[in-house]
Amino acid sequence: MEYFVWCDESDSKGKFYSNFYGGVLVKSKDFNYVRSKLMVTKIENNFHGEIKWQKVSVNYLEKYIKAIDVFFDLIKKDFVKVRIMFTHNNVLPKNHSDFYKENEFFLLYYQFIKHAFGLANSNASNQDINLRVYFDRLPNSAEKGNSFKGYIRGLNKNKHFREARIKIKEENIVDVVSHQHDLIQFLDIILGSMAFYLNEKYKELNPLTNQPGRKTLAKEKLCQHILKRINEICPNFSIGTTTSIEQPDSWWQDKYRHWCFEPKINEINFE
Repeated sequence: MEYFVWCDESDSKGKFYSNFYGGVLVKSKDFNYVRSKLMVTKIENNFHGEIKWQKVSVNYLEKYIKAIDVFFDLIKKDFVKVRIMFTHNNVLPKNHSDFYKENEFFLLYYQFIKHAFGLANSNASNQDINLRVYFDRLPNSAEKGNSFKGYIRGLNKNKHFREARIKIKEENIVDVVSHQHDLIQFLDIILGSMAFYLNEKYKELNPLTNQPGRKTLAKEKLCQHILKRINEICPNFSIGTTTSIEQPDSWWQDKYRHWCFEPKINEINFE
């Protein structure tokens, strides 16, 4: 068994919420089926290039809705797990160092990989499970990127990962180009829609007309459809807070979860 995890990130600074990270997990036994379903739906809806949140338009809205429905059907049937993490701007790390400021992106990404999928509770067998992680183009220098990958590889020494027999090989931590990976593209749609909704970008107006632009209206309709699909899986879902824990292994068992990350030592930003 192997777990494949594709990761992406969005708004690093938003009006209300910041530091959006997303991940999609597929088990190796399901990978070919999932990849085939996504490839077919892209072809059927004439997506010959990369699908992205930024490309959503009035003309392609119905095609994006049909495509994202296929993805949510896979989530609903537990072929795919999705996790979205973000921070709220009213909670800040207290007395954070220059090191934290300089490396915040990677420090938060590390927490996301370590905790968001509940990998430590994912394996009740006596067999090892290899974890493959694909990041969408890590920013900053190659040196920082390699250092970050070293920290991810260091999870092999984590007590809970060892007990769960989760193994991470150096060659299985890779940054990739999103247009070569359909799962990152579909994740980008969900991640972008959450940043769009939580930061109220649907309220942005065209300065010439004082009305929302056509693209903004299309994105709002797609976002509302995505919220509807999330609620089918998680009734009464609250998108701006950490998803409730219904059982000890909810972080692993749940098909779809949000995580509003808060530093252990924090302070309230009253602004």
